[in-house]
Amino acid sequence: MKKILYFAALLCGITLSSCEKDEIGGTATESMAGQWYVTIDAVDESGNPIDGGQDYFGVGKTVLLTYNTSSNSTTEMFIDDLGAYDMASYYEYAGYPNYSFKTKVSVDMQNMTFKATDAANLTGANMYDSETYNVTIDGKILKGAGKQNNGSVADSIVFYVQYANDPWYPDDGYAKYKVSGIRYSGLVEND
Repeated sequence: MKKILYFAALLCGITLSSCEKDEIGGTATESMAGQWYVTIDAVDESGNPIDGGQDYFGVGKTVLLTYNTSSNSTTEMFIDDLGAYDMASYYEYAGYPNYSFKTKVSVDMQNMTFKATDAANLTGANMYDSETYNVTIDGKILKGAGKQNNGSVADSIVFYVQYANDPWYPDDGYAKYKVSGIRYSGLVEND
């Protein structure tokens, strides 16, 4: 009987120790990384939308990602519009530019800011072989500064983007684009 109790106690000990959870760490840029719902506006030098500049590309809310680089550094991350601002593909017209961007930006984790100057655009060619443009980005993530559709508090993102050799500048009257929005909540009621 003692042997049976000994084996039962041993089996319980093994079972309980195998149920422990391993802690999985986050990435170096975890507090700034995420999925965001954003819109893009054409703005003047002061950041004010130009006449007709709201939702300038006419694509409405789009998804944007911010995520760590393969080096998992606290000083850089990627910002990626997932092709949302490729106007040639969106409107199926080769005469429009490819304003999509996937760019590595420098990060200041303490101030939740990010920036890049004339940075390489890694989006690549589209079905129309439109040229991609290097980008200059200057932005910030604001903790708890946004509101979801259901009224709950969310992080907010806002940044300005300028394209090198922008074919629509300055003829269309803007100086840069303002991209702004809130962190994706995962709840259907906020979509």
